Amino acid sequence: MPELQRTPERFATEEYEARLAGTRARMARQGLDALIVSDPSNMAWLTGYDGWSFYVHQCVIVGPSGPPVWFGRGQDAQGALRTVWMPEDAIIGYPDHYVQSTERHPMEYLAARLTDLGWNRGTIGVEMDNYWYSAKAHACLATGLPDARLTDAASLVNWQRAVKTEKELEYMRKSARIVERMHRRIADKVEVGMRKCDLVAEIYDAGLRYDEWSGHGGDYPAIVPLLPSGPDAGAPHLTWDDQPMKPEEGTFFEIAGCYQRYHVPLSRTIFLGTPPDAMLEAEKAVLEGMDEGLEAARAGNTCEDVANAFFRVLDRHGIVKDNRTGYPIGLSYPPDWGERTMSLRRGDKTVLKPGMTFHFMTGLWMDDWGYETTESIIITDGAPDLFCTLPRRMLVKG
Repeated sequence: MPELQRTPERFATEEYEARLAGTRARMARQGLDALIVSDPSNMAWLTGYDGWSFYVHQCVIVGPSGPPVWFGRGQDAQGALRTVWMPEDAIIGYPDHYVQSTERHPMEYLAARLTDLGWNRGTIGVEMDNYWYSAKAHACLATGLPDARLTDAASLVNWQRAVKTEKELEYMRKSARIVERMHRRIADKVEVGMRKCDLVAEIYDAGLRYDEWSGHGGDYPAIVPLLPSGPDAGAPHLTWDDQPMKPEEGTFFEIAGCYQRYHVPLSRTIFLGTPPDAMLEAEKAVLEGMDEGLEAARAGNTCEDVANAFFRVLDRHGIVKDNRTGYPIGLSYPPDWGERTMSLRRGDKTVLKPGMTFHFMTGLWMDDWGYETTESIIITDGAPDLFCTLPRRMLVKG
C-alpha cells in the first residue's frame, strides 16, 4: 500500500503537547480522571483534526497519560489520520451501522473502548452544555460506564484557548486581510437594484478565492454573511434573500475572514441614499463609545471595564443596548465563531491578559433600523492591537 500522506501540521507538535499539558493541569484542579471533548473547535485545538464530520457523533478523549485519542465515524478516521498529530493507534473509528441508528448508539461503542483502555472509572468530564453533545449521547455514556461519574466540563478546554500563541495570531492576521478584502468588495459592488444573493456571492468569492499578493486563500467561516437591510436590520441574525437592494435603506454587513479555521469578524454599515438624522447621531455615540472601550481594553483591566466604558457613552446619549458588547474569538466551526467563555458585559470581572482576542461588538438593533461597526482586537499591556484598518464610519452611496 502507498505510504500515508499526512496534511502538514498547522502547529508544531510541541505546541499541541503544551496545549495538552495545560488541559491536563486544569483537569487535575477539577478532579477529572479523563475528559471527553465533543466541541469540534476544542477537538481541532487539541489534535489538529479538521473535517466536516460534526454532524455525527465524534469526540476527543484526554486520558490520564499519553496523547489524546480521536473517536469518530469509521470513514472519518481516514481524515483523522491525515490531520491529527497523534500516532495511528490513537485513532478509533466506529462501524457505520452506528450512524443515525435507532438500535445502537456511538457512545455505546465509545464506552466499550474506554473500558478496554481502563478509562472507565473515576470522574470523567463531558461538555454537557454544548451544541454537539446530545442528551441521548450522555444517557448512553452513563449507562455504558456504570463505574464512572460523569460531570460537566463544558468550557474547560475553551478557557485554555483564551490566550493566543504567536502562530495563532499569525493565522488571525491573515484572516484580517481576508475580511478587509471582503468589505472592500462589498463597498465596490453594492448598489440599488443589486440582488442580495448576488452580493453574497461576491462576499464569498472575496473571502475564499486565492490571492496571489497575500499567498493564501480563505476557509469557510463559522457563520454565514449577515446583511439585513432597512427595518430587517433591527434583527441581528437574519440571513439573505434574492430581492434587490432598495434605495434609502441602511444595511450592516457582519462577516468574518477565516484562515486555518481562525476567524476575524468585522462589521460595517452602508446606506444607499441619505441616512436619517437618528442613525447619524447614533453612529456618533457608537464611535465615541468604541474609542472609550478600546482605551479600557488593556491587560490588567476586566471585561466589565471595557463594557462600562462603552456603555457610559451610550447612556450619555440616551441609547439603550441591552446585550453584551463583545466576546472572544479564534478557532471555530459552525454555528458560532465565538469561543463561548467570557463576554464584554457588565458584571464579567474576567481579567484581560496579553494575547486574548475579542470581537468588540458595538452593534445597535433598533425598532426599524440597525447599525454595526465593530473591531476585532488583540489585548496587550497598552492599547489593543487592531486586526483591521478599515474606516469605521458608515459608507454612504447615492
